[in-house]
Formats: sequence, structure tokens, C-alpha cells
Amino acid sequence: MVTRRRMLQGVGALALLAPFGESVGQEQAKDAAKVAQQEHAKPTGDGYVPVTDPLVKQKLAQWSDWKFGLILHWGIYSVLGIVESWTLCSEDWIKRPGGVGYVEWKQRYEQLRTKFNPVKFDPAKWAEAAHGAGMRYLVFTTKHHDGFCMFDTAQTGYRVTAPDVPYHANPRANIAKAVFDAFRQRDFGIGAYFSKADWHHPDYWSPLWATPDRNNNYDVRKYPEMWKRFVDFTHAQINELTTQYGRVDLMWLDAGWVNANAHPDAKAYGMDVPWAQDIDMPGLAAIARRNQPGIVLVDRDVSGPYENYRTPEQAVPDKPLPYPWETCMTAGGSWSWSPHDTYKSPRELVHTLVGIVAKGGNLLLGVGPQPDGELPAAALDRLRAIGAWMQVNGPAIHGSRAIAPYAEGPFRFTQGKDGSVNAIWLAGEGEQESPATVVLRSFKPAPGAKLQVLGAGGELAWRPQGDGIEIALPQALRRQLAGSLAWTLHIPAVRT
Repeated sequence: MVTRRRMLQGVGALALLAPFGESVGQEQAKDAAKVAQQEHAKPTGDGYVPVTDPLVKQKLAQWSDWKFGLILHWGIYSVLGIVESWTLCSEDWIKRPGGVGYVEWKQRYEQLRTKFNPVKFDPAKWAEAAHGAGMRYLVFTTKHHDGFCMFDTAQTGYRVTAPDVPYHANPRANIAKAVFDAFRQRDFGIGAYFSKADWHHPDYWSPLWATPDRNNNYDVRKYPEMWKRFVDFTHAQINELTTQYGRVDLMWLDAGWVNANAHPDAKAYGMDVPWAQDIDMPGLAAIARRNQPGIVLVDRDVSGPYENYRTPEQAVPDKPLPYPWETCMTAGGSWSWSPHDTYKSPRELVHTLVGIVAKGGNLLLGVGPQPDGELPAAALDRLRAIGAWMQVNGPAIHGSRAIAPYAEGPFRFTQGKDGSVNAIWLAGEGEQESPATVVLRSFKPAPGAKLQVLGAGGELAWRPQGDGIEIALPQALRRQLAGSLAWTLHIPAVRT
């Protein structure tokens, strides 16, 4: 289920800033007060709080232009090709390899760090493949729920640069930095995935008690000093990521069950949580935006001022949404690498991208790198196929906006910033040749407008037909489009 949180007001939790020192804490108090004031906007009827900070609005508009991004789940779970982090969770839907008991499995899992040695890791190749696919932004898992850090944090020894990790001596051992630098060289927007939960930290999952589910395993009202240490730890890591890793455009915060709601509202997937797991989002936001002015915060599944855009997972909304949004979806069946994964076809992926963009959203496509550091061959094949299509049709995707009625039959519509309209024909499976004529009723060309199919050249003949227009597709063009995943009819100007 989607968790809810109330909007925090004021700076009552600023005592949690102690680890940064008194002077920094005082500065942070001012920043937090500023953030709280800027983001105290009135929620919409669906709970979305519109962005008011002009720098964040500017960055959000830039993100909306990117349209297509890559999310990479990579960690010690990749050594075995198992689902990311979740085998650590003591919930009855979790299946562990070989039926190993919970306590023993946790010990085995943590030892996976001693086998993590991705000797073929070359982030420049990842960035090249993503850029070739037409992707324009990246979200990389700096830390998943298991708490293993893919960056050189000073806050814990459970990190990729620790001496007991074989890869620690490699020049690229600070993996998050290597990834961000490589993608930044390709002019990508940079997003840091970060889990607010940390199942390795003793002040989130205390070793004093059992871990019945994904939530922290003690009553923070009884042990406030433990929770304060965890919040301090989390804020310190956010400070590291936003000061030591260059420009960061997005802070993609996962683990929505960690939020400021109090019982009975704070429920994670049907489980009652009788205390608030308040991570002090005003303070966290103040840190991030002091270090990275304008950074977009994505506090996933937690309605309020820090969910600057929403992220429906593995699903495409039926209609446009009244706020900024991004579908995050796997290219295969798993977020992280699985040796037997089945990938979606290039046609399905292109049609999904088009359908999302036509409704005003972005697509963040998930790929799991292999334990050796390479992207799976099947994933690379899909990226190349999407890239071949985007090479021709990218102008109908990047920088576009939704335009009603969004769809008509096989067509999906996008609008360019110059007012032009793109009608993208989704070719069906087995559609080897386009029809000789197509009818379009949603838009009529302005006088003198020259219609063409992107990548084909030449002007298309058209004539009025009833309440729409009929467009002729010459035989030579139909041969050129044979076997296409989709093609784009570009109308430079339409009647208003």
C-alpha cells in the first residue's frame, strides 16, 4: 500500500543535527526553517504538494524534458543473482535459497561483501549504452535497504571500499562516484537512489530484538536516543552524497514506510507500526538543498512537500496525472540481475515509453548489472534497439509535452515546444507494412503545414475526410517503414 505522512512544519527536530557541530547545526536550523517555509504549499486534492522553490521548479522542468532515464540496482545481492535486499526481511512472502533459516541466512548474506569483485566494471560503457538508447538521466543505488553502501562513506564499515571487500583496492572502488562521473561526462542528469531504511544499522534493526518485518524493531518512543543516532547517521550520509560526488540533480529516497506518521496512520503494506519512524525530512531536505541548490527530492510513496514527483512502480497510469510523475519499470522481470531473467521485447519497451510520454510522464527503466560489472547482453540488446528507434524519433520524445486527447486508435500524441504535434503510430506485432492511408481526427494541419514522417523526408499528401483528415503513405515510404516498432507523423502546426 502507499503510505501517507503529514507535512512537517517548523524545525522541532533540529536537535538531530548535532553530529555536524554546533555552528553547522545553527546554520542548518536556518536552512531547515527556510525549506519548511518555501515548501509549506497547500496540498492538491490528491495530496500532492506543488513545488514553490524556484530553483527546484527549474530543475523539475529540466527533468521533465529528459523523459527517459536508467535506474541501476547493483549491490552484494548481485553476487548470487537474488532479489535485491529482500531475502533479509522476515516476512512470510520472502523465499530464501534452499530454505535456509533466517538467522543463518543473514550471516551468509552479509558475507557476500567478501565476494563482491566486479573486475569488468567500466561505467563509461554503461553511460555509452544508455546515451545511445536515448536516455538522459540516471538513478543509481548508493544504498539499498540492506545497508551496504556502494560509495565511500565514513559512517560505516559496511561499504564497497572496506578492506574486506576484494574490490576495495581498485581505482574505481568508490563505485557511486565512478558511475556519476562517467554519466556526467555524457551530460546525464544524476540521481542518487538512497534507502531511508537500513537493515544493517544497529539503531534501525537493533541486535537486541528480533526483526519481525521491514520496519525498525523497537519502539522509538521508549528508546529515542537510538532513533536519534540513526537519524544522525542518515543525515550524515546525505551530507556526504551531496558534497563529495559532484552535481546531483535528484535524491531518490526509497523505503516509504520510514516516515513521520504516528499510529494508526503509519502502516507499511498492511502492518501496523505503533510509532513514527520520523527521519526528519525538513532537516534532510535542508542538508541536500544547502549543498545542492535546486535538487529534486523524491520521497517515494510519502505524500507531502518532499515528494516533488511521484513514481508509480511497474505500472502506467490509465490517464495523465495532475502532477509530475515517472513510471519506474524493469526492462526484465527483476530490478537487480537475475541469471534467468526474461526481458520485455523492444516493441513493448518502445510502446511503453511512447504511452508514458504521451500522458506527460517519464520512463525510468531498470537494469541490473551482473556481478562482474557488465550489463547483461539481453539488456544491451534492448538498449540498442530502443536507441535505433530514438535516433529517428527522439525529437517526438525529448522535451515534449502531453496534448489532449493523448491517443486516437494506434496513434499517441506529443507536442513540441514550438507548438508542433507528433502523432506516433504504434505498429502492432506482425504489422509488416503500414496502411496506404491513415485517418486522423484529433488534429487538423494549419494552412500551409507540411506533414512528414520523421526520418523519411518528403511531404505527405493529405485531404479532409469527414471530421478529420486522410493522409496518404506512398509505397516507397511503406517499404521504408516495414517492420517498424513505431513511426512518427510530424505536423509542424495545427489549427487552434
